[in-house]
Amino acid sequence: MKAMILAAGKGERMRPLTLTTPKPLLIAGDKPLIVHHLERLRAAGFRQLVINHAWLGNQIEEELGNGAAYGVSIEYSRESEPLETAGGIIHALPLLTSDGDEWFVVINGDIWCDFDPAQLIPPDNADALLVMTSNPDHNPAGDFCLNPDGTVSVEGPEMLTFSGISLLHRRLFDGQLPGPVKLAPILREAMNRGRVMGLHHTGQWMDIGTPDRLRELDRKLKGGEG
Repeated sequence: MKAMILAAGKGERMRPLTLTTPKPLLIAGDKPLIVHHLERLRAAGFRQLVINHAWLGNQIEEELGNGAAYGVSIEYSRESEPLETAGGIIHALPLLTSDGDEWFVVINGDIWCDFDPAQLIPPDNADALLVMTSNPDHNPAGDFCLNPDGTVSVEGPEMLTFSGISLLHRRLFDGQLPGPVKLAPILREAMNRGRVMGLHHTGQWMDIGTPDRLRELDRKLKGGEG
């Protein structure tokens, strides 16, 4: 099974840091954000990775190369225009499923989390498995509801935040045309059909969406908490 790291965003909320550096290469705990993902994926047994990029993407390729220095093999999905999350995944599907496995892991490049990707096991009768986390201060209402039976619905009594870590099946994107496509509407439609499962990660998670959160993560990692 392959894993994809989403790294194509412009990181506008992180400016001026991202005017000259792509967000995945910003430093926290003495290493680029994306390297934390590479190390955690490798430790979980993932060796074949796909990274999409657009904004300053050549810097990502120059920094990571073919992944050999990190014990993985990296293929790049280059985007010439902003494709949104689902659009980027659709563009990368030929790389993600080239070995015949139609399940793949997707991780947002601008998060940090101590979740073990080895826990992501393809569910029966579903097209997606989402890792959910308790709601942070900047997203108090949450995103989706994780039900007692493990299904995820658009709304309900226990609203949690989507961590940006998921296990997806290729068929989730059946009928989608190439181009800019958001992931949330696709997930909501699948939820309405009962095709999305979830699990609640109770460990550490951060959305590195602002310079302040980047500094917070840097302090946390340097303090030995990560």
